[in-house]
Amino acid sequence: MSSQDQIQLFGSTSIRTSWNEEEEKWYFSVVDIIAALTGSADPAKYWRVLKTRLKKEGNETATNCSALKMKAADGKMRLTDIADQQQVFRIIQSVPSPKAEPIKQWIAKVASERVDETVDPEIAINRAIETYRRKGYSDEWIKERIFEIQDRKDLTDEWKRVGVKDEQYAVLTNDIYQAWADMTARQYKNLKGLKKENLRDNMTATENALTRLGEVATRELSQNEDPKSFEHSRNIAKRGGGVARAARNELEKQLGRSIISRENAKTLRTASESKQIDDQTKP
Repeated sequence: MSSQDQIQLFGSTSIRTSWNEEEEKWYFSVVDIIAALTGSADPAKYWRVLKTRLKKEGNETATNCSALKMKAADGKMRLTDIADQQQVFRIIQSVPSPKAEPIKQWIAKVASERVDETVDPEIAINRAIETYRRKGYSDEWIKERIFEIQDRKDLTDEWKRVGVKDEQYAVLTNDIYQAWADMTARQYKNLKGLKKENLRDNMTATENALTRLGEVATRELSQNEDPKSFEHSRNIAKRGGGVARAARNELEKQLGRSIISRENAKTLRTASESKQIDDQTKP
């Protein structure tokens, strides 16, 4: 497991965590989560008892928890059970603790919202718009981002139509990125200093436009050629990305510089806000 260990806080309790770069997800020390929720003097024993009960109930969460060496209180690296976010939520639901109750209520609220979204997809769109606004994005940026999301969905619908499996989408997406940007999505995120954050939410307008062009071109080519194999779809994805690459080359020739940026949403918004202040203070 390629990981980066960190300490995060849950209230006043330290939680040992490990970021898995390949899977792009956090893993949490289960014993530390139990300690934070219960205040138990022996969280390791509490977890052993709970794990045994969950297994008897047929709960796969306890069975699927893997182990990873993490730094213990004595400074030594010791194996400890770890869980991803979804597994942690399931464990929390099984802990009879007042501290866990707010999290349980939040999980129930999120689940209810997702059910509502399946009945009325507009709810999901409106929620996404409000989330972007809270993060400081402009209405103009949000409008373009919603269009990009729809274009992406149109592309994955096309991939589904020709028999591409969900787990293969990432391969085709990387083919598009590699063709126009010379790097995979993961490498692009690393360039921008991102972990779980959405790459498209952290691109410049030009980077997003070229990504969108590559995806639209890929969809159009796929609809035109109706591929019957995954390898054919990969070939189309590379060519679709190549369309965006041609546009990138011409633009960079005109600009005299690369359009690939290390900037992410935080630094881009800070720069935009600074420019607005400068414009307002000009005589």
